Amino acid sequence: MNRELIVNRNDMSIEVALLENKQLVELQHDHLDKEFAVGDIFIGRVKKLISGLNAAFVDIGHPKDAFLHYTDLGPNIRSQLKFVKDTISGVQKEALLTNFVLEPETLKTGKIAEVLKPGQLLLVQIEKEPMSTKGPRLSSEITLAGRNLVVYPFNNIVSISSKIKGSKERTRLQRLSEMIQPKNFGLIIRTMAENMKVAELNEDLKEIIEKWEKAFVKLQEEVSQPNNPNNKTKWKSRRVLSEVGSTTKILRDLLNNSFNNIEVDDKEMYFELSRYIKGIAPEKAKILKYYDSEKPIFDHYNITKTIKSSFSNIVSMPGSAYLVIEKTEALNVIDVNSGAKVDASSNLEDNALKVNLLAVKEISRLLRLRDIGGIIIIDFIDMKRPPNKKQVYSAMVEGMKDDRARHTILPLSRFGLMQITRQRVRPTIDVVADESCPTCNGTGQIGPSLNIIDDLEEEVNKVLHEHKNKPITLYLHPFLTAYLKKGYKSFQRKWFLKAKKWMKVIPNDSFHLTQFEFYEGKRKVSSNESS
Repeated sequence: MNRELIVNRNDMSIEVALLENKQLVELQHDHLDKEFAVGDIFIGRVKKLISGLNAAFVDIGHPKDAFLHYTDLGPNIRSQLKFVKDTISGVQKEALLTNFVLEPETLKTGKIAEVLKPGQLLLVQIEKEPMSTKGPRLSSEITLAGRNLVVYPFNNIVSISSKIKGSKERTRLQRLSEMIQPKNFGLIIRTMAENMKVAELNEDLKEIIEKWEKAFVKLQEEVSQPNNPNNKTKWKSRRVLSEVGSTTKILRDLLNNSFNNIEVDDKEMYFELSRYIKGIAPEKAKILKYYDSEKPIFDHYNITKTIKSSFSNIVSMPGSAYLVIEKTEALNVIDVNSGAKVDASSNLEDNALKVNLLAVKEISRLLRLRDIGGIIIIDFIDMKRPPNKKQVYSAMVEGMKDDRARHTILPLSRFGLMQITRQRVRPTIDVVADESCPTCNGTGQIGPSLNIIDDLEEEVNKVLHEHKNKPITLYLHPFLTAYLKKGYKSFQRKWFLKAKKWMKVIPNDSFHLTQFEFYEGKRKVSSNESS
């Protein structure tokens, strides 16, 4: 399998596309100003306890209080509470836990009121980002992930990834881990650590411990804060450690010999990723490239077109078959349809199996790409033979084996329905695939559409006058681009002769028919969009 990572950065967000064998399988969209991301660690204050739910609501600075269930406290919550209290009071003076005495573990069947009380401070980590009307979901069992290791403070366990099968290798890694394990820090050896030397594991461990030390310094800053955690009007939560961004996280978790291309369109991010890759996998540094072209990077790799077709309610498949995807508050429903064309040389059962297997391949890709989580119901075309139903189930299990989100798949029911639960940690990605009418913008009222060229020329004159000594690029829909550049006496040449300055005209597949935008380098200077 060949993997490619394509990164598009603009002023407000970073979009990361993962391609497997030239097919788009994952899309991450991160806002640069996002305050609450999965993996971030906050110092929070217990707002109130809900005994009926055996849970607490915690203030971490989000408008909606975050949710912390008793089962997410972790068995060593008492040790963590003691550490936080001692650090803030100045008793605990170092991040390492060498001289720290662990408290007894909590019971799995205990009550949250026996452990926490309102106003108490604790460290919490975001497990699920805020969604809809819900605040973040938290865990107080802190985990610090590296490329080869995961570190658990206030713990002494050492465990090996179940994906490492060889008994000799598991024994070797167990022995090496116990050699480098700091006191009161548990270790989980990740799959990537297979065949790693002790020096490589130790280097990864040092980087993780440095993160913990930074969090400790942020926690110590509570000592100098005049506000009282019991005073709701003055106390303010703060983030003590940020998880890495989407791009770095994918590289940390997935970068291996299957990657043959990483391309990014931002110079600053290029150098940042270059340093990171040289640190974790120097042999892969050569596959990182800087994309330097006026044409948007997602258009160059045909990603924009794929996104539009994959995020629609109706998704076409080869032949005439198609999927209908509907989202509700409680679940997601996918209906498989064979379409109008049916192979007359085959019977109904064979045709149903053929379309269903095709649908399985597409659905397993779309679940990852659209990051659909929760309960998913798939209505396959009816099949009578049990072996065919089993084949469809096995194909779905195989198709989702590379999905990093935790999931459970049930065999087809007697009604031809398959039930899937898939972990949801971020809001489902919503891409508007259906565009508003470019003439009326969905209002039903139209203006003189023939004036688009007049409006464009007026803006061209204005922009070229205001930016006389700066290179300007005009982005438009491909149809409008072709019209403006057509012939020797094109509009583009006419503008050049008038302003004595050549302006590049570049098509953008994501624009609607009459949309245009002017850029000076990467900075937008004008457009005809109200937003």
